[in-house]
Amino acid sequence: MAALAFSTKSFAPRQRLVARGQKAHSKRVALITKAGKYDDELLETATNMTKPGKGILAMDESNATCGSRLEGVGVENNEENRRRYRELLITTPNLGEHIGGAILFEETLYQSCADGTTFVDALKAQGIYPGIKVDKGLKPLANTNESWCQGLDGLADRAAEYYKQGARFCKWRSVVSIPDGPSRVAVTDCAYGLARYAAICQNAGLVPIVEPEILLDGDHDIDTTFEVASWVWAETFKYLADNNVSFERMLLKPSMVGPGADCPKRSTPEEVAEYTLRMLKSRVPPATAGIMFLSGGLSELDSTLYLNAMNQSPNPWHVSFSYARALQNTVLKTWAGDDEKKDEAQAILARRTQENGLAQLGKFVAGDVSASESESTYQKNYVY
Repeated sequence: MAALAFSTKSFAPRQRLVARGQKAHSKRVALITKAGKYDDELLETATNMTKPGKGILAMDESNATCGSRLEGVGVENNEENRRRYRELLITTPNLGEHIGGAILFEETLYQSCADGTTFVDALKAQGIYPGIKVDKGLKPLANTNESWCQGLDGLADRAAEYYKQGARFCKWRSVVSIPDGPSRVAVTDCAYGLARYAAICQNAGLVPIVEPEILLDGDHDIDTTFEVASWVWAETFKYLADNNVSFERMLLKPSMVGPGADCPKRSTPEEVAEYTLRMLKSRVPPATAGIMFLSGGLSELDSTLYLNAMNQSPNPWHVSFSYARALQNTVLKTWAGDDEKKDEAQAILARRTQENGLAQLGKFVAGDVSASESESTYQKNYVY
């Protein structure tokens, strides 16, 4: 969206004229359209990442979170093992057929494959845009039971360095908890922080992924989620507009509208799709480049089924996926640190990306699935 600037010259003279009793004439406000340095590149990146059948591989877990997952399958948490696992992901054959971008953690952006090829170059070779997580994580929000996301300090300088390293898009995750609130201060902080981040990163040449996650925690029903999400998404796009963020050059990464994890009344994929699409159509401008859903603790199978249900009719946006656990859960359990299992693990990742690529087209048909693909990946009070 072009930046807007208003001339103040028409206001002071008008005030003087009125003060002197002279006839005041309204003057047209000067409108200056200003093109951004990276506008063309941002639009190209967003367009290429949202081609039919494509989504995003989220592999930007912090060292602590990635480490806990490695330790869960008996692998020591150290930099080399994190590097080995992430090399397995990005070197999966034909990954670029259904993956348009991969979100990396800062450590990962600067790592290389065993043969010396940088991760950035390995992704580019498959036609995949490298991205970077730029927020600095959640902290307790004073005088509430909620949290806020830090990371705006120094973001412009960091974003410029990430761009030099080869990143072309970025992500900022902020969360809203229903059982812990939600308070107006938490929702406002979430929305405003996301908007400032998006504006800063577009000016640094990075397509921002805006992630206002409504946590699954709680026993609330789907209608409660819909009500809270309506509020959060409205606030988010209000502040995005206030900050002159270009919707055509950003991606939204929301959670799907469903019941809380502990709600006894579960929803069908069709019900989740109906509520989520109703929300999108009432809150998200059609100009937005893409809607890249997070899985948020859904099982691998459910995340694909829900996405498929949302693509049974045409949408004004590219409705797709930006999954971490829903793509990696079975992959990690299969590999478990054993490089002899690398080919098998990569084949699973390739299949999962293909299945979600089909879901983006509304053409996924569920077949036989493993136990791990059906199990929930939900974690209470999840920290990325």
